[in-house]
Amino acid sequence: MDLGIKGKAALVCASSKGLGRGCAFALAREGANVTLVARGAEALEKTATEIRAATGVDVVTVAADIVTVAGRAAALAACPQPDILVNNAGGPPPGDFRNWSRDDWLAALDANMLAPIELIKAAVDGMIDRRFGRIVNITSAAVKMPIDVLGLSNGARSGLTGFVAGLARKTVAHNVTINNLLPGFFDTDRIATVIGGQAKARGLPYEQVLAERVATIPAGRIGNPEEFGAACAWLCSAQAGYITGQNWLLDGGAYPGTF
Repeated sequence: MDLGIKGKAALVCASSKGLGRGCAFALAREGANVTLVARGAEALEKTATEIRAATGVDVVTVAADIVTVAGRAAALAACPQPDILVNNAGGPPPGDFRNWSRDDWLAALDANMLAPIELIKAAVDGMIDRRFGRIVNITSAAVKMPIDVLGLSNGARSGLTGFVAGLARKTVAHNVTINNLLPGFFDTDRIATVIGGQAKARGLPYEQVLAERVATIPAGRIGNPEEFGAACAWLCSAQAGYITGQNWLLDGGAYPGTF
């Protein structure tokens, strides 16, 4: 299927590794020109080189922290009129809420709620004027099925979800959609952090906790960033213009609910 996004400008945040990288690759394979943003310049350039070699599209890199005002300004200077915006940022650390300070909460909100909202604000009016826009926020399965040690993430990402639910109904008439992708257990660096935190809290070996978690997934495996990226690319397609304000859960069937 031709997704109808060849030549579109895509701004993909936190895209040097993991799920963001998977999204950038998938968009590039569909012919979108991608601007990659990440803090680590070395990993960023490595990913950019691989995408150029595999797809031949234009790839621009911005080594910056998208959570900061300066980082967002640099990203938007490199991609001033994105047709596609993929919001993504590393999740806050796991832990016990009793140990979190006000500063910890503000940092989580900045990264996982307020920074995406600022980027949406910067991009959405141009998308409306051009009558095409696709905004995808990478959040977490914890929005639907909270994880106790990820309270900072649960709270901040749920706040973004609530904000998007209202805005997405206003923009869709202009062919601008806003949706959220909720990853479950994927093969990323984040998994090591989360499983490590749980193992430490329970006093168990990392390998045991990892095996227990995989056993809860009906698919019987960990997800890979490539399949996540493919879902992102489809949500960004011309064919997905009737889908907005939705929370797509990609978790191998782990969530036990009907809705």
